Amino acid sequence: MGEPSCLDIYEAASPLAGAYLERLRRRGEGMMHGQRLATVQGIIDGIRQGGDTALLDAVGRYDGVDGVNLDGLRLSTAVADDEVIPAGFEEALEVAIDHVQRYHRLQCHDGFRRSQDGIEWIEQRQPLQRVGIYVPGGRAAYPSTAVMTVIPARMAGVEEIVVATPPLAWRRNAALRLTLERLGVTEIYGMGGAHAIAALAYGTESIRRVDKIVGPGNAWVTAGKKLVNGDVAIDGLAGPSEVVIAALGSVPAAPLDAATVAADLLAQAEHDPLAMCLLITDNIQLARRVATQVEAQLATLATAETARQSLSALGGVVLVDDAEEALRWIDAVAPEHLQLLGTAEALAERVRNAGATFVGLATPVVFGDYLAGPSHVLPTNGTARFTSALGVEDFIRRSHIVRYSDQASRRVAPSAALLADVEGLPAHAAAARRRQGGTR
Repeated sequence: MGEPSCLDIYEAASPLAGAYLERLRRRGEGMMHGQRLATVQGIIDGIRQGGDTALLDAVGRYDGVDGVNLDGLRLSTAVADDEVIPAGFEEALEVAIDHVQRYHRLQCHDGFRRSQDGIEWIEQRQPLQRVGIYVPGGRAAYPSTAVMTVIPARMAGVEEIVVATPPLAWRRNAALRLTLERLGVTEIYGMGGAHAIAALAYGTESIRRVDKIVGPGNAWVTAGKKLVNGDVAIDGLAGPSEVVIAALGSVPAAPLDAATVAADLLAQAEHDPLAMCLLITDNIQLARRVATQVEAQLATLATAETARQSLSALGGVVLVDDAEEALRWIDAVAPEHLQLLGTAEALAERVRNAGATFVGLATPVVFGDYLAGPSHVLPTNGTARFTSALGVEDFIRRSHIVRYSDQASRRVAPSAALLADVEGLPAHAAAARRRQGGTR
């Protein structure tokens, strides 16, 4: 059912659709190939062994900043008088900050203290002390990523927030500097890629190591996070942007707009040549109109080359028979972003596997990128099956305190001793029986 478009159209039950689904399920495999991991491991080992000297060499080699010294590595948020901040940016930034703060405030809560039958349970919730945030800057600079990562960390109570970002993008983007100044971030380093991850994870003579690294990045950043995971906490392994749009039937008062659906697909396709963009629909006419609209909008899109590569590689339209088949496809793909349109909106609370869901034509994924409220740092490459969006909880560690009264201790000691006997641990059993009374 090929169309003259970079979007192929598949019947959901066809062998071609099955092969396409398998490609989507395996979409993240190429990021972590052996050669890249080996190269990144070498970079990490170099930073661990060589400290500041190795880091400055890596900044020159990989970030393209020759002759940088330690003073130049630490960045300032100052905006020069002759730099232009886009008109309305500061007002839009305040809207985004307000929405993101309001959403994450709902995630803030204390631990608990409970006493029952002579047993006291306490859960203490403590913020991480020092967190590293990676703000990407390859294809673009992302003030929005600063908002979406710094705010939940701040609201969790993190004391020290450190930002690493590619230095050339930093120089070109006064809006990013203004954003970090507005957010109160003062420790910022001009370093990108795997060497930045290594410096945050292990520290150097001049940079103290962090407790956790969060934020999206390219394949080299992701490989770095994979390799340091365990020595430092990470939020996850981010891949290219993803969207699934499920558009079923139509709403009589507001029929599905093919041009808008196409625009929403392109909004994610322009991120990266490996972005994944899928339309699921039960309407062949809509499928064809969207494919035509994609081509028409590509003709005038400044990022058309990137978007076309993305759509040609992993883009597609799948024709389903009904909402149940659409739901099966959504959960199988487990997308970062899911948009539900028309009668598909009724599926919102039945979807199991999606990073974030946007319901209705008035709620585009693009709002989630900037100001909807939830963080735009979301699970990709199918990891929405088992992980969640970045939030306040990601910057909290929980510890537990337990206290038994003498009476409660005597009551449960036989059970603990018996379980220890079953596991073949006599010292455990003996320690438990000492609480039964008379043998302390």
